[in-house]
Amino acid sequence: MRIGELARRTGVSERSLRYYETRGLLTAERTPGGHRDYPEWAVDRVIRIQELYAAGLNSEKIRQLLPCMRDRDGGPSAIATPRLVQDLTAERDRIDSMIADLKRSRETLDEVIRTARDA
Repeated sequence: MRIGELARRTGVSERSLRYYETRGLLTAERTPGGHRDYPEWAVDRVIRIQELYAAGLNSEKIRQLLPCMRDRDGGPSAIATPRLVQDLTAERDRIDSMIADLKRSRETLDEVIRTARDA
């Protein structure tokens, strides 16, 4: 499929798809005319990339992680390593810490809102 179709099917801009290629997150064959030609599995790959970005991972971490994940279900591939598990656990711990910080901030805001309403 061409880049425009991949963009439509994933909701990701063509510019972002090109960026993913430059970062080694996504690959495409080239037609004789020089157009990008993506395989069907690229849809799942782009969705997975978006999920990982949303989780707070940077492009380098995603690049390291993608070869260890199956595109269809995001499960581990045969080449998932103990080091990958360590890295992902650290990322999860970082996210958990951010969630805890956000919860504390929300609790503070809730207290200020209650106090302001009662005044």
